[in-house]
Amino acid sequence: MQDGPERGGGGRRRTGEEAPEARKDDGESPMMELTRLVQEAVQGSSWWERRGVDCSILAAAFLCLPPAFLLLSSSRVVWFSAGVLLMGVAHAVITFKGTHLASHGSLSESPAWAKFWAVFFIEICGSFSAQAGIQGHIKMHHAHTNVVGLGDSSVWKVPCLPRAVYLFVAPLAIPIITPLVALAHLRGHAPALVVRTVLMVSLGLYSQYWLLIHVSGFLSPLSALLCMLACRAMFSVPYIHVNIFQHIGLDMFSPTSRPKRIYQMTHGVLNLPRNPLLDRLFGHSLINCHVEHHLFPSLSDNMCLKVKPVVSRYLSERRLPYHEDGYLSRLSLFFHRYQELMVLVPPITELVGVQ
Repeated sequence: MQDGPERGGGGRRRTGEEAPEARKDDGESPMMELTRLVQEAVQGSSWWERRGVDCSILAAAFLCLPPAFLLLSSSRVVWFSAGVLLMGVAHAVITFKGTHLASHGSLSESPAWAKFWAVFFIEICGSFSAQAGIQGHIKMHHAHTNVVGLGDSSVWKVPCLPRAVYLFVAPLAIPIITPLVALAHLRGHAPALVVRTVLMVSLGLYSQYWLLIHVSGFLSPLSALLCMLACRAMFSVPYIHVNIFQHIGLDMFSPTSRPKRIYQMTHGVLNLPRNPLLDRLFGHSLINCHVEHHLFPSLSDNMCLKVKPVVSRYLSERRLPYHEDGYLSRLSLFFHRYQELMVLVPPITELVGVQ
């Protein structure tokens, strides 16, 4: 069941006829029923399906780093360019896919290891505060998806920027902005947390810089820093696009009156189609399984892909929306309706008959 980007995005009041039935005959709620179906699929899956596939992709990204540094030492343009591309791809997989999975604790069943991977990926690799990242993503965005002023993706809005600058130029500054925002989030926290975050972020940045100087043979600090910026910003434009395409323009809810979880997630989240590049750079949960991810955020990317048929079939049977739209279609929508979607306050939708 496909639902285009315009369905429910205009703030119109939903009628009871559009709403799905609220309860099964046996009293089991739709979310409980869907959770049971998904849990059955998870329990019938091997460790390789639950975590192994995604861990192997991350491991492959780390294994790409040594040849990338060596290629960057070449004086030939072709090999040097290959090194920049390889490092950019590896960095995207580690910092986008890795930090996202680590923030949800999807890389390990052990709480101690989950915390370790969160610090490693978010702070050392991603140059951000693990605590601030988890707070903003898990406790705000996921808990309050599309709730105006709380989890409405407002962190990605910069109303003062023209649409072309916001969509295609400003994201290139993310590698510079990210550690600065991390420092701002540290105000008021315990000194031990502040020291750890500063040390971990510094370790990640300096490690790459040191390797570019001593392994790749960069002759000046400026050239090494420019290379770092190019590699880290390589896929920041589509990353920002993905973050706004999958929520903004869909139904938005009031903090004081929101629907139950299954209705909130199915009306306020959108899947992009499968893409061989973006699927691996960002992970299925950020691309073609975002609806599944918001319904079951602890699942790994590969498990989101496995339960996708279960979720889509169930939502179709229950006549719940399952939003899907193409990347270029969403880009065109945001470019032509930038003022309405990204500058003005979005209208609130009331889902009548589902409470």
